[in-house]
Amino acid sequence: MKLHRQIAKYVVSDLLTANIGWLLSNIFRYYLIKSIQTDFHTLASYLSFKTVIEGQILFPLLFVGIFYLSGYYNRPFLKSRVEEFFSTILSILIGTLIIFFIAILNDLYGGEYSYSIFGGIFCLLFICVYMVRAIITSHASRKIHSREWGFNTLVIGAGKRALELVNEIDSQKKSSGFRLVGFIRNKYDEPRHEMGSYPIFDNDRIEHIIEELDVERIVVTIDHNDRMSIQETINPLYKYDLPIWIKPNDYEIMFSRIKMSDILGTPLIDITSCSLSDSQKNIKRLCDITFSAIALIVLSPIFLCTAIAIRLTSKGAIIYKQKRVGKHRKEFMLYKFRSMVSDAEQGTPELSSENDSRITPIGHFLRKYRIDELPQFWNVLKGDMSLVGPRPERKYFADQLLQRVPHYNLIHQLRPGITSWGMVKYGYARNIDEMIERLKYEILYLENISLILDMKIIIYTIKTVLTGKGI
Repeated sequence: MKLHRQIAKYVVSDLLTANIGWLLSNIFRYYLIKSIQTDFHTLASYLSFKTVIEGQILFPLLFVGIFYLSGYYNRPFLKSRVEEFFSTILSILIGTLIIFFIAILNDLYGGEYSYSIFGGIFCLLFICVYMVRAIITSHASRKIHSREWGFNTLVIGAGKRALELVNEIDSQKKSSGFRLVGFIRNKYDEPRHEMGSYPIFDNDRIEHIIEELDVERIVVTIDHNDRMSIQETINPLYKYDLPIWIKPNDYEIMFSRIKMSDILGTPLIDITSCSLSDSQKNIKRLCDITFSAIALIVLSPIFLCTAIAIRLTSKGAIIYKQKRVGKHRKEFMLYKFRSMVSDAEQGTPELSSENDSRITPIGHFLRKYRIDELPQFWNVLKGDMSLVGPRPERKYFADQLLQRVPHYNLIHQLRPGITSWGMVKYGYARNIDEMIERLKYEILYLENISLILDMKIIIYTIKTVLTGKGI
């Protein structure tokens, strides 16, 4: 299954059907107000009016934007029919309300019939958009359920529990999209020499197997499923940037809660996806891009003054670059204003402290008011980071945290943030023990993540900056 091709189908169909629906709405509107308007004697003259043409171009694009923010395009396969129905209703309703207040309510020819026009626009757009969506979704569902389409799935584990999983998936009358391509031996399994007709591979070949078999999903099911065994098995898999699925009983051991939407398929849960809804993820990313772009422009005078101050007070680069561990444990280059002397760190990485002798005189000021963090708005714009998210650490310290706190890997479900709950409540950490203390707040953030919580953290961060409590 081609993910991007399926998304393109929905986007193109939504754009076309929104155009058709809006055209029909304009025709409906013309005949509804025909008795009171005097400027347009024919339908053609009305449809060729400049404002009508502009609306025909802009409003369908508005609807596609709303569909994107609703999260409809995030998961193009195995859509819930019920969720699709209500998501379409809500998106069309929001779009129609926006158009109603922008273009209809005070319109010279529509005011008297505005509510009838509103109802007509909503119904026509919903019928046009939903009918084609339902056809595309039904076609994809039939292909998946009949096993013509599927996600190439590699199973980590080749023991008794893995064999039970095979039998469960193969015995389903309707496939849930898992197309098994092989198994990886695991030291926590009771040894087996065969798994039906599926090949068994050694663990040291996993990276090669993922590439060779074009693996799209990973399922973990091992015989000894205690907390440490599961964590040790899962932790090396994050770097492949693939969905990692696990059976609910294992998931419950790790998280103490279960969230599922597929009530008919094999009960497997994607543990690489955070609890934010698809719509919230898209809105969060849009806010990140918008706010960061504005911040880079508005704060440019501060950037300039800071750069001059750093250049005049110490030798070395103005911008300090450092590799940090980001989403799915991928490393990225983080940018900061340099607040320490050049070549402050030789050999083993070190954490800084409030009275660190390596901090320059201007560096104390930059760190106190968090000005040194401002270049990270560029990281947010690039997609490496978010405005709010877990604190990104260097690999050296991330590996130590992982050894002492195995569930540390959970925070890599998210983009790291310029600010975080841990930074607001705890601040900078001077050693691994303090990093572990701060991590408690990052896990709390992961468990309670929402756009409202992000807003609260941003407000408290601004307060911290203005009061100079950055250190």
